[in-house]
Amino acid sequence: MNDQPILVIGATGRQGGAAAAQLLAAGRPVRALVRDPSAPAALALRARGAELCAGDLDDPGSLARAAAGAHGVFGVTPDDQDSEREIRRGRDLADAAAAANVAHFVFTSVGGADRGTGIPQWDSKWRIEQHIRASGLPATILRPVRFMENHAMPGLPVGGIVDGELRHLFGPETPVQLIAVADIGAFARLAFTRPGDYLGEAIELAGDELTPSHTVRLISDSLGREITYRQVSSTGLGLGPDAERALAGERGMWHADIARLRERHPGLLDFRAWLRHGGTERIRASLAGAR
Repeated sequence: MNDQPILVIGATGRQGGAAAAQLLAAGRPVRALVRDPSAPAALALRARGAELCAGDLDDPGSLARAAAGAHGVFGVTPDDQDSEREIRRGRDLADAAAAANVAHFVFTSVGGADRGTGIPQWDSKWRIEQHIRASGLPATILRPVRFMENHAMPGLPVGGIVDGELRHLFGPETPVQLIAVADIGAFARLAFTRPGDYLGEAIELAGDELTPSHTVRLISDSLGREITYRQVSSTGLGLGPDAERALAGERGMWHADIARLRERHPGLLDFRAWLRHGGTERIRASLAGAR
């Protein structure tokens, strides 16, 4: 079965790209679903050894063709203001995987999807998770928390650094768990290469837990310039009372067992290590680009 490819959705994006990179590095064949096989990002994947398959999540026929003959599928659905569209995409992907009788379906959801937060983009992923379970697919659910890479997204109004301020909805002393995208890919690799340890599991993924106040101190030290934190209002974000309560919780929104995760994956990055391994330069570049 190691000769059969693993279909990776979103292979030119962050999570799918990390999964594809980890699987290729482990010597596993990768089939990447891409909208445009001639795009530079797709060609770069092919140069690294991936097989390209044209299609997208809005074309169930292309999903069926891509899943045919695959050993497994790595699935991710992009956040969407249209929750029903995201749910439809996730269901169609799971159905294609089930019809192809894949041996392992790994789906990246979101940390807290199972806790009824009322956040629309989380509830949609929970409904996809429920569909996967109902389908009987042999599956692993990965639930990553907040991405460390969000700190390097220029102009991100909530969760990014704007005009020297990290802005988010959390209180400055609220614990916030973080995960490096590369580690999401690492856990996808572990799931596919050690299925006995991962099939049937739903795992919340984090590599560190810091308050926003602590986070900006670490960023400031790494950049050599001051970055401050400002808590912003959720007004206009369409969040209901359940979501507001989740954001206001003193224990934070996420509860990954980081020590246990590090036992499974000793290379799991904390935030300091992420900054040392390119994070600082990414943040510096994003701040320079925002000028």
